[in-house]
Amino acid sequence: MKLQTFSLLITIFFSHLCFGQEITSNCLNNFINNPAYANSEIGLLVVDLNTEEIVLENNAHTSMVPGSILKLSTSAAALEILGEGYRFKTELAYSGDIDPESGKLAGDLIIIGGGDPTLGSEYFNNYPPNYNFPEAWIDSVVAAGISKVDGNIVLDGAIYEGQTIPNTWIWEDIGNYYGAGASAISVYDNMFRITFMSASAGEPTRIISISPEVDGLELVNEVISSNDTRDLAYVFGSPWVGKKIIRGTIPENRSKFTIRASMPEPGLVLGDDLIKRLREKGVEIKGRVVKGKSDNKVLKLLLGQKSPRLSEIVKVMNHESVNLFAEHLVKQIAYEETGRGATETGVELIKQFWAGKGIDTHGMFLEDGSGLSHFNAITPRQVVDILLFMKKNSTHSRVFENSLPSPGNGTLYVFDPDNFPNGSLKCKSGSMTRVRCYAGYLTTDSGRELVFSFMVNNFEGSHQNIISIIEQGLIGLRED
Repeated sequence: MKLQTFSLLITIFFSHLCFGQEITSNCLNNFINNPAYANSEIGLLVVDLNTEEIVLENNAHTSMVPGSILKLSTSAAALEILGEGYRFKTELAYSGDIDPESGKLAGDLIIIGGGDPTLGSEYFNNYPPNYNFPEAWIDSVVAAGISKVDGNIVLDGAIYEGQTIPNTWIWEDIGNYYGAGASAISVYDNMFRITFMSASAGEPTRIISISPEVDGLELVNEVISSNDTRDLAYVFGSPWVGKKIIRGTIPENRSKFTIRASMPEPGLVLGDDLIKRLREKGVEIKGRVVKGKSDNKVLKLLLGQKSPRLSEIVKVMNHESVNLFAEHLVKQIAYEETGRGATETGVELIKQFWAGKGIDTHGMFLEDGSGLSHFNAITPRQVVDILLFMKKNSTHSRVFENSLPSPGNGTLYVFDPDNFPNGSLKCKSGSMTRVRCYAGYLTTDSGRELVFSFMVNNFEGSHQNIISIIEQGLIGLRED
C-alpha cells in the first residue's frame, strides 16, 4: 500500500482530514462522510527523522487529550533530568539504643521512604533485592541483635507531599489498580487483589479473599454475576479512607475471579506486614505503625535498598504503561530539583525542561505524568518534537527507544507483528474513553525513518475500528 493509498484510506474514514502543505487551503471535506467520526478531533503529524520534512499533517498544533502517550514526555524528561542510572533508595533504620543483654531496643524502627515505586513490585520479581523482600529487612533487624522494640514502626515519607492523587483524576479511576497514587513509601505496586466467587447471572457475588491483607479495610460488595465474560467491576473509594465500594459485574459461575484495586495507605500496609513478620521471627513490637519525621543525625542504618536503574523502570513503564511509575517520576523530579516531591511542581518542571530544549510548549497542559487525567492536553507537534529530540539530541536515545513496545508486545499487542518486520515500528499507545493515540518511530521498507503522532479524540464507535485504521495507515507508510 503506497502513501497515496494511505492518504485515501485516512480521508475515507476521517472526512475532515488534510495533508501536508494543503492543510490551510484544502481540507478534503468532499470525500465520504462517515458519521461515526464527523464530530471527532483528529491530530496527525508524520515527519522525516533526518530532514524533519513534514510527510503528513492535520491539526498538528491542536491541543488534544493524549492518554498514555503523555508518558513519552514524562519518561524522556526523567531520563534527561535524573539520568538513566538514577536509583531510588528506601532505608530501614532505628533510633535509640539496643540493650546488648536483653536485645531490647529503647526506640523506634523507622522506614525512610525515598519514593521507590518498585519496592516489592510484581514487575521486578527478578530484581535481586526483591527476591527476598521483605525477609531481608526482618533479617537485618534480627542481625542487629534486636529481640524487642519498645517503640513504634515509624513511616517517614517526608520527601513527598501528602496528596498522592493528582487533583484531576476521576472517581471511576482512583479506586482501581491503574489509579493508585504515588507515595514516598510505596509497596507492592500500591495494589491489592480482591477475589470473588460468582453465581448465576443476576445473582450477587461473594468476596472470598484479599491479598495482601489491608488492616481496617471495609469492602462493600455490590458486584453482580453476569453472562458477560468481561471484567466490568470497578472499585470506588478515597485513597485515604479504608472503605471501598465495588460495583459492576464479573462473569458468572466462577469459583475464583480476581480484580485489582488501589491500596489505601501503602506505607501502613508495609508497616503492618513488617510487624507480623517480626513477631513470627520472635521479635516483640510494643508499639504500632505511625507516620512521622525522623532525625537522620541520630539514626542507625539497618538496611538500604536501592531500586533498579531508571533505565529499567522507564522500560517497564512505557512497555506496560504503568501509571504509578510515571507519577513517581514526576514527584521525584520535583524532589530532586526543589527538595519536595509534589505533582504540581514536577509537571511544571517537565514543561519548563521541554521549553528549554526549544519546544514550543504553548497549548501543553500537564496535570500528571501518566496521562490518566482527562485535563491533560498536548499537540501532535509537541509529541513529535519530543521524539525528535530524544532520537537526535539525547545521550539516552537508545534507552528511550528501547522502552517503547513493538507490535505484538506490551500494550502494542493489538498490532500484528507480521505487518512490521525487522523492528520497523516502535511506539507508545494511549487510550481512555473516546481517546486513542499512537506515537513513535517507523522505518519504511526503503529505509526512510519517520517520526509520527496520531491522536484521535471524541470519537463514536469502537476502539477496535480506530486501531485497525491506524494500523493500516502505518502499514501504508511502511510500504512507501
